[in-house]
Amino acid sequence: MRHAAIVGLGWWGRTIVDRMKDSERLKIVAAVEVNPEPHREFAATHGLTLHEEYAAVLADPDIDTVILCTPNGMHTRQVAEAATAGKHVFCEKPLALTRAEAEQSVTVCREAGVVLGIGHERRFELAMLEVQRLVREGELGTIMHAESNFSHDKLINVPTTDWRRSAKESPAAGMTAMGIHLTDAYVNLFGPVSEVYASTAQRVLEGDTGDVVSALLRFKSGATAYLNAILYTPLYLRFTVFGSKAWVEFRNHEHPDTPGPSTLIFQKSGEPRQETVYEWTDTVRANIESFVDQIEGKADYPFTDAQKVGNIEVLEAISRSAETGQPVVTASYRSE
Repeated sequence: MRHAAIVGLGWWGRTIVDRMKDSERLKIVAAVEVNPEPHREFAATHGLTLHEEYAAVLADPDIDTVILCTPNGMHTRQVAEAATAGKHVFCEKPLALTRAEAEQSVTVCREAGVVLGIGHERRFELAMLEVQRLVREGELGTIMHAESNFSHDKLINVPTTDWRRSAKESPAAGMTAMGIHLTDAYVNLFGPVSEVYASTAQRVLEGDTGDVVSALLRFKSGATAYLNAILYTPLYLRFTVFGSKAWVEFRNHEHPDTPGPSTLIFQKSGEPRQETVYEWTDTVRANIESFVDQIEGKADYPFTDAQKVGNIEVLEAISRSAETGQPVVTASYRSE
């Protein structure tokens, strides 16, 4: 049983605590909050020792893992501090805001001999795993194009002074909150991205980052993709992959924080359309327990270092394209 501390008890930090409370692989025993008073009841209910300083859990020999649910701009420093202290670290998305920062985090963890996990639980959805199987086994033929959308209104009451409304901490509207999950799936399924063209809009929400982001991507393979994320609309989650032989699409009925099924449709040329309903599974817990598997040498964690860095490279390119209004070639592609 791993003993972990969670840093940040906001919406998602509390979700992780709730999801892991019955895990037999990792137990969250402590939490860090710079303003602890609003969290004392929650901490007491879940048996968490509440600290005001990150250093307190890094110095605790009984804690071998930290889970970061902190503002995006803090991740790089906090990952490095955890690794230096010999703690395995699970970082909520995005891992970083620039490729250089992501590379720094990957390197410091590798050199310290600790495992770096990342909060992309959507990879563990049953429907997404089926899409992955279809792509990797060639059932779709040559991959032509993908389209995806991850939109909701769960963050509409966040104050304008919050880091989630900041163009510096959360660039390109909903990219760091939702779109980053879609690019993670793209990098996993289709490989490195060579070029992006993105735009944002500010329609309703106040703040300087906007509330709509759309992006076109070209992969090194030659395939293309589109993604969209909206911060002020009812929940809508769709993921579609088009191949030369078939296409597949799935839609989630609920946000990943709420139990609910997803529906997958598979259409092959000349054959009847197939529809499958997948019941909800706890993907947050599945991701963290997969991270524990890597720590304990039981199985490889499905996120490679190249994918961790590559996804942030895409985020950085999308942010730059949205800011300049111009297409952006990714850094690794330019260096070839």
